[in-house]
Amino acid sequence: MQTHAIRLTIPFHDLDPLQIVWHGHYLKYFDKARFALFDHCGIDLLRYAEEHGWLFPITRTSTKHILPLRCRDAIIVSARVREAHIRIVLDFEIRRAADGVVTTRGQGEQVAVRLPGMDLALQIPPDIEAALSGTP
Repeated sequence: MQTHAIRLTIPFHDLDPLQIVWHGHYLKYFDKARFALFDHCGIDLLRYAEEHGWLFPITRTSTKHILPLRCRDAIIVSARVREAHIRIVLDFEIRRAADGVVTTRGQGEQVAVRLPGMDLALQIPPDIEAALSGTP
């Protein structure tokens, strides 16, 4: 299964009144890592939707906050494919770049739906499954 990581720096405008990252921004960090993983695997979701008529909406997310992130923290956000057959399941992890300490873990699930009726598929298209699984 594929894995990819990105480096980010926490900006001031992501902080809440307690001077830690507001909880909603963690999903943004996960999403940046998700799209970097898809790019790494050669998947362009917009082009795929336009050319093949498939969308991959997120149906579930979870986040485990272990330690708070603060302004200017450099972080490494990794996305790892756990499953890419019936649905796409990605595991996320955020580490402080300075010491490697895990601050956050999460997971996201996506399904495949066919346009124009948004019909739920019971399997990820084979080419997307192969790209995310790392198989030719």
